[in-house]
Amino acid sequence: MKNTVLAPSVLAADFANLQRDIDMLNASEADWIHVDIMDGIFVPNISFGIPVCQAIHKHARKPLDVHLMIKNPDDYLEAFRNAGADRLTVHYETVTHLHSTVNRIKELGCKAGVALNPHTPVHVLEDIIQELDLVLIMSVNPGFGGQKFIEHTFTKINKLQQLLKATQSDVWVEIDGGVTDTNAAALTKAGANALVAGSFVFSSEDPLLTISRLKKLTAIKSEN
Repeated sequence: MKNTVLAPSVLAADFANLQRDIDMLNASEADWIHVDIMDGIFVPNISFGIPVCQAIHKHARKPLDVHLMIKNPDDYLEAFRNAGADRLTVHYETVTHLHSTVNRIKELGCKAGVALNPHTPVHVLEDIIQELDLVLIMSVNPGFGGQKFIEHTFTKINKLQQLLKATQSDVWVEIDGGVTDTNAAALTKAGANALVAGSFVFSSEDPLLTISRLKKLTAIKSEN
């Protein structure tokens, strides 16, 4: 059983003080650094691209969990690997030949993930699940931070766990959107083992303490 990891999203960081916030994450109990790449086409927002990812990697001492919320992600896989990505997650909704894309990510030396939007059912991954390292379930509609958590996410986690058991697959189950201290333990208990938290961490008065509290909540449930 995987211990639950916490991946704060730098989408919610202070971009005028990005190195300071990366240094804070380095000093924290966070496990990964989640990097949301948005193109303003697949999702209704633009975040940042390859140069900022490179800048984050320059200062990060923890793995970069890069989430490509963009059209035509195949065109950018190598560039983001070169920019420091340890994990590359593409959206099911944007990829025509998913098996080829996953293989390419692995050829580049990265862990391969597939993300599902809230309206996309888990069963679409039946034929690819054994090839994956990570499945990311969007628990908000992608594009903006600070949204309300979609409760149906718990049903999707349950269905994904059933698929993993049926196929004897071992993947990270990552939840992205609306993760706070009110649902982190329940998400872990349901079967999630990677949690992305952005606004809840960076908008708090003490991000280091907030990360520590989330880690304690997930550790308690992981042991049960």
